Amino acid sequence: MKRMQKIIVMAIVTLLLGSTVTFAGEREKAMEMVKAAVAYYNANGLEKALDAFNDPKSQFGQGEQYIIAFTFDGTLVANAPKQNLVGQNLLEVPDSNGKKFRKEIVELAKANKSGWVDYVTQSPKTKAMEQKSTYVERAGELAIGCGIFKK
Repeated sequence: MKRMQKIIVMAIVTLLLGSTVTFAGEREKAMEMVKAAVAYYNANGLEKALDAFNDPKSQFGQGEQYIIAFTFDGTLVANAPKQNLVGQNLLEVPDSNGKKFRKEIVELAKANKSGWVDYVTQSPKTKAMEQKSTYVERAGELAIGCGIFKK
């Protein structure tokens, strides 16, 4: 009986550590994508950068991890998978819990800080509302971010 308990405990620990490593890897990838997007913006300018950010086949649109960008007034200017939202001002639109996370994203970038913003949104995989975290940096007059679902 004790051996079975040890095996179960080991399996749970392995699962937990595996998901932590995966989550940490996704966080790193999101940060790297944002840094690459900021560098691309700085090297190529606004128009070329937005074209690349909105192209789902570019290096900035990779499945669940893709670049988003907002102007400082809250207008979404880049989101490859949700082109129908590009051009809309979403500053005051809350998540399902009432959090105005886009406002937080913009304010973080306006303050010339980088960091993570947490909120709830629909997962494209599960269609359920899930926790998401987006890493944000400033590039010129844009808030550039890349998010990950907290699994």
